[in-house]
Amino acid sequence: MNRQNNRGKDELRPFEFKRGYTKYSQGSVLAVFGDTQVLCTASVEEKVPSFLKDSGQGWVTAEYSMLPSSTHTRVSREVKKGKPTGRTYEIQRLIGRSLRACLDLEKLGERSIIIDADVIQADGGTRTAAISGGMIALWDAVQFLLNDELIHENPIKEFLSAISVGIVSGEPLLDLCYEEDSNADVDMNVVMTESGKFVEVQGTAESEPFSSSELNGLLSLAEKGNQSIISAMKGIIHPVIA
Repeated sequence: MNRQNNRGKDELRPFEFKRGYTKYSQGSVLAVFGDTQVLCTASVEEKVPSFLKDSGQGWVTAEYSMLPSSTHTRVSREVKKGKPTGRTYEIQRLIGRSLRACLDLEKLGERSIIIDADVIQADGGTRTAAISGGMIALWDAVQFLLNDELIHENPIKEFLSAISVGIVSGEPLLDLCYEEDSNADVDMNVVMTESGKFVEVQGTAESEPFSSSELNGLLSLAEKGNQSIISAMKGIIHPVIA
């Protein structure tokens, strides 16, 4: 099958991370995967949720939104509805869970880092782009804390990233765009660490059930994609994690 950018079944869309994209946050990155663009910012707050008060432990959480003009038809702002949709809650919890998995929260101290992921343009993979971009924004926020001597050890244990995979017209594909995702027989999002461990696997059969061999093939495809993304991350971040 022909894909956008004439890429192969196991190729990522052209991607990049533009660091320092905004002025006031402690970390900011524009994550671009093909036509998908997500602005990820990290803000430090000197407080934690009430259930962590006096625990000596920090917290990382996330908020996610799609801007009105991010899709072909205008998306209404969720503030008009009074609360986020179930999809938004699911995605922002996924982002927070994923990024907490790469941290030693005690080394962060009793403070929070909030990742805001705002979708500027959506063409599939917005949640995975938010996690990957959020990882770099989180790194930069941690560097801010280290430089200001608010913490004395880097709490980030290793990098992680996320990517989508799926089966479309019987073919396993890496990094689905919207057209592929909307026609997928199987759709999956995979979050992985640089050491090759899984943080989260979200997969579903949209039509026909899939076999264990197909699942293993998709996970291998996701591992290849995530390793490429993490390699690119480490190439733009200095010093890298020892």
